Amino acid sequence: MKYKVFIGIDVSKLTIDVHLHGIGASKTFSNEEKGFALFLSWVKKYSKQSEPAEMIICFEHTGMYSIKLATYLNDIGIPFAMLPALQIKQSIGIRRGKNDQIDAQRIAEYAWLHRETIQATLLPAKSILKLQSLLTLRNRLVCDRGGYEATWKEQKKALEGKEHKGIFQVYKSLIMNLTVQVKKIEEQIKAVIESDETVKLNYQLLTSIKCVGPVLAANMIAYTHNFTRFATWRKFACYVGTAPFEHQSGTSIKGRTRVSSLSNKQLKKLIHMVAICACAYNPEMKSYYKRRVSEGKNKMSTLNVIRNKIISRMFAVVNRGSCYVDLMKYAA
Repeated sequence: MKYKVFIGIDVSKLTIDVHLHGIGASKTFSNEEKGFALFLSWVKKYSKQSEPAEMIICFEHTGMYSIKLATYLNDIGIPFAMLPALQIKQSIGIRRGKNDQIDAQRIAEYAWLHRETIQATLLPAKSILKLQSLLTLRNRLVCDRGGYEATWKEQKKALEGKEHKGIFQVYKSLIMNLTVQVKKIEEQIKAVIESDETVKLNYQLLTSIKCVGPVLAANMIAYTHNFTRFATWRKFACYVGTAPFEHQSGTSIKGRTRVSSLSNKQLKKLIHMVAICACAYNPEMKSYYKRRVSEGKNKMSTLNVIRNKIISRMFAVVNRGSCYVDLMKYAA
């Protein structure tokens, strides 16, 4: 669709700074529903000839600060593009100086320059948004617990005697409390999955794959918006940082093919752990890993192939709508 009005918004904790491209008008509003309503009324004064569907509102994805605006625009049916900040930053070239109004102007310029290719963002279902929040909280609690466990273990080696018993009891209590909270979060995650039939079905399909457990399955559903965000598993592999890319230029630079550091590192970590588990407990992956390494292939490269195999299988079972079949059991 061809848009006529291009609006850039710089979202912060308390305010949103708005800029209308071509008109040059800028204004600041509060980052709440009342401010959003005033913002749209202000925009209509400058775009009386345009329908709401002919405008595109572009802003950076700033997590919980931008989700309120995105939800508001989604509910009233106004197109918006919520983009990664790095994508906009790398596209504007060399610039000096910044403030909220300048950032809003640059975002509006980005929307206008990419008017032929920019696509409106579609928010996932509310159950997916809730699942994302729960998984983020679970990951934070697990990381905190791991930090306390590591410190407790090291201090038990270094500090001896009854005078340090109180310190160890505090660590033990913290770890036990965090474990209880993690279990409560996992129960809520399970309840969200059970509440949506399509999410529940995809969850069951994913966990039918060997070594793919509840945590990876839930994260896959959350980050892929229940497998509607990526057209193919290869695009997802690029997003998650397991797709290899060439590093070559002219005759002087002939580097190794390697994966990009621009990735979803949390999801990549989970897939990597599953790949390691598959190499140890999945007979098919174990034999493949040993055979490829014995041929002189790099171990990390082989592990990355297995990561991509797991990704392709997850997308395959969801697209096919049937559980994973272990063909190795039927091999002659």
